[in-house]
Amino acid sequence: MLALIAVVAAAVLFGTTGTSQALGPADTTPLAVGAMRLAIGGTALAAIGLSLGARSRRRASASPRLTPRAVALMAVTGVCLAVYQPLFFLGTERNGVAVGTVVALGSAPVIAGLIEWALTKRRPSVVWVAATTLALVGVVLLGVGGADGAAGADPLGFVGSVGAGASFAVFANAQRRLMDGGWDPFTVAGAMGATSAAVAFAALPFVDLSWLGAPGGLAMSLWLGLATIAVAYTLFTWGLGRLTASVAATLTLAEPLTAGVLGVAVLGERLSPLAVGGLAVLGAGLVLLAVGSRPRRDPAPFAVEG
Repeated sequence: MLALIAVVAAAVLFGTTGTSQALGPADTTPLAVGAMRLAIGGTALAAIGLSLGARSRRRASASPRLTPRAVALMAVTGVCLAVYQPLFFLGTERNGVAVGTVVALGSAPVIAGLIEWALTKRRPSVVWVAATTLALVGVVLLGVGGADGAAGADPLGFVGSVGAGASFAVFANAQRRLMDGGWDPFTVAGAMGATSAAVAFAALPFVDLSWLGAPGGLAMSLWLGLATIAVAYTLFTWGLGRLTASVAATLTLAEPLTAGVLGVAVLGERLSPLAVGGLAVLGAGLVLLAVGSRPRRDPAPFAVEG
């Protein structure tokens, strides 16, 4: 149950990302915001994760070897986290916080489950299939419905959001593989932060950061980096160590629910009736997944539930 709470808490922090960016300076770009978010958050996550990971390894009787496969998987987590940033902000910029976030995170569990199924050959559980089906239906409703008065979601923004969901699903699975190989979750999170920060610092010279001097620019960057990266991903990775990647990805549907509420209540976004129905369907999938994956029913989770 604590793992479920940790992942949902992380998802709520994730859910503030789009609203924070929308409330920040007006002259930002998805790439600039994403790079600054990772430069701050990735560095902090590396410091937290690697420090806690070293403490965990000292207590352990044996530690896994740093093989080329482990290094490659760690690199994949960081690169995917870096790719996620501009794609996510592109989606929210073009379709609004509520729609962009829902499409991004609603597509993640579907892609994560398909990847796990392909890698492990284990058939997903009935609960996961039902919850993910609800998630997929909700995403479709959001994509068709869009904002109130719109003809549907902007195609480029929709592609960006789905691309962000795919990036999320890939690094969730890569993290799961590392932890299945004996790596503790904090080391995994720290490695992801370090790699993503390296990518971000390489990108910073090529983006306009003049908005950092505008009112709220630095505060937005600090919140996005420290709260929605360092704290949120530490919680998420800890929970992922006790859940399957597909379950954890589905639980993060609390993110689009949070983003939807903030988009409507704080930013004044208006959703069509069809989009509101999509949010309700996503909420039903989240509840079903949370109830159906309690420890007493899944005492020893696999990489894919079965």
